[in-house]
Amino acid sequence: MAELTHMIDSEVFLAFSTYATIVVLKMMLMSPMTGYFRLTRKAFANQEDTSLVSSTEDKKKMVRVDPDVERVRRCHQNDLENIIPFVVIGLLYTLTGPDLSTALLHFRVFVGSRLFHTVAYVLPLRQPSRAVAFLIGLVTTSSMAYRVLIIALYL
Repeated sequence: MAELTHMIDSEVFLAFSTYATIVVLKMMLMSPMTGYFRLTRKAFANQEDTSLVSSTEDKKKMVRVDPDVERVRRCHQNDLENIIPFVVIGLLYTLTGPDLSTALLHFRVFVGSRLFHTVAYVLPLRQPSRAVAFLIGLVTTSSMAYRVLIIALYL
């Protein structure tokens, strides 16, 4: 129990908690953004969703795929594929006792890459901006995973 208390008091854990919360909140905001795009583009996934809109339009035409809605949904999917591993690996990484400056670099680079990835995806910006942002986040998480594995294998 003392180790858990020490970890919670750790500056690295507190930094991780802050940055993990930022990217998780960003990921959570993608759902309302998808809803906003669905409403403004009048492009719904299900017939029952069209009841929120004026009944003068043909509701069957509203159940459709819209490129803008799909772009936001793919961005959200990409967040799920990258932020969840960051949170799990980042938590394990904090347990390895990294230097605060190294840990902050990992956390800040990942958060920055995900924020930029979202901007590049939703606007959209020209490639390779989105691909570079994705790769930077992936390399950052992989770097933390490497440290976790090295520490675990050599205990």
